[in-house]
Amino acid sequence: MAYFDAASAAPLHPVARQALLASLDEGWADPARLYREGRRARLLLDAAREAAAECVGCRADELVFTPSGTRAVHSGVAGALAGRRRAGRHLIVSAVEHSSVLHAAETHEADGGSLTQVGVDRTGAVDPTAYAAALREDTALACLQSANHEVGTEQPVAEVAEACRAAGVPLLVDAAQTLGWGRVEGDWSLLTGSAHKWGGPSGVGLLAVRKGVRFAPQGPGDERESGRAPGFENLPAIVAAAASLRAVRAEAAAEAARLRELTERIRARVPALVPDVEVVGDPARRLPGVVTFSCLYVDGETLLHELDRAGFSVSSGSSCTSSTLTPSHVLKAMGVLSEGNVRVSLPPGTVAEDVERFLEVLPGTVAAVREKLGAPAATETVRTAGPDLVVDALGRRCPIPVIELAKVIGDVPVGGTVRVLSDDEAARLDIPAWCEMRGQEYVGEEEAEKGTAYLVRRTV
Repeated sequence: MAYFDAASAAPLHPVARQALLASLDEGWADPARLYREGRRARLLLDAAREAAAECVGCRADELVFTPSGTRAVHSGVAGALAGRRRAGRHLIVSAVEHSSVLHAAETHEADGGSLTQVGVDRTGAVDPTAYAAALREDTALACLQSANHEVGTEQPVAEVAEACRAAGVPLLVDAAQTLGWGRVEGDWSLLTGSAHKWGGPSGVGLLAVRKGVRFAPQGPGDERESGRAPGFENLPAIVAAAASLRAVRAEAAAEAARLRELTERIRARVPALVPDVEVVGDPARRLPGVVTFSCLYVDGETLLHELDRAGFSVSSGSSCTSSTLTPSHVLKAMGVLSEGNVRVSLPPGTVAEDVERFLEVLPGTVAAVREKLGAPAATETVRTAGPDLVVDALGRRCPIPVIELAKVIGDVPVGGTVRVLSDDEAARLDIPAWCEMRGQEYVGEEEAEKGTAYLVRRTV
């Protein structure tokens, strides 16, 4: 079985396993106590903090450990907003942030705060000038991920941090996807991470708050972790997290170069092997082991199940793999195809043979899924009929509305239109994306008695 979902959780690093087992014997006592066992535990905690701070690029007394990366984000956002409440209640985030950041932003907005979401281009990157333009006198905090978790695009953190610093606004960076590869560049103010993203144990996050940043921890007070992460520290997991972070950093340069070659192989060969595929994300500024692509006329959930049966564990941002049946907010913000979306994220140590086997299996797997769904052939015969057609895809989920559109586009002459009736939210993203891939004109949408009518004009 080839595990290709490291962006969700990386396999436990051998160093993490060793450190975890060793600290179970030495680090079980309360590090706040002054007796021998407590002092021993305190030494382990302090050493772990020093190691993690060195990797992050901050002082040890600026870093605390939290029960998860999500908790680090929530605590960081809430504490920074509360600390700068006198400055205002305006928060800035990108449209492609991790859900933990967006949920914190929703909570802030529900509590009466104001929110600005900065959009991204089709590669998933923000424009630093757009962040600078969003800054206001009442801006309390800005948030930007170091790299996107779904498509791997790296963000211009240093440029955004410079704009925020000039405006006197702290920048919180969600560095969960990049801490294992290196320090985050730029003059950031707050930073968060999650150990299971770099091969540490789950249930450990970190929050760094630079000296001089106004910060007011929220919730009941606690003497632990400078009052920023209440509760007894999970010392064995913390020690393992810090040890594994240091270990993966030592291997990062060589492993990044190796994984980039493997993902570049996938990026280049998938469009040649599989018809009607869109590779998404920045082609150059991206995480070493992540490559994401979307396949037309494919049910994402079915494709993932078939790849799992073939021995490959991958993930997807397709609406079909979600209980809400709505497209990934990342793919939606980028304006790219969501149906049949596959994210391959290679863990350190992935061998080239597994990648080659994946490339051998993928074309047949996609073709089989398309055949089950009745997708049109790549060389569909062009026909002509009336100038306008209506496709009723109400009650039919992705990718059926797009499949039905593709089947009938040849039935109208050039200049004719097809109206696709759909009540699937994914159609709002996938039909325009299909038009861009196929060179057809997306006219827009209209209200319908049921669902929405999506208008497409045939141009070729």
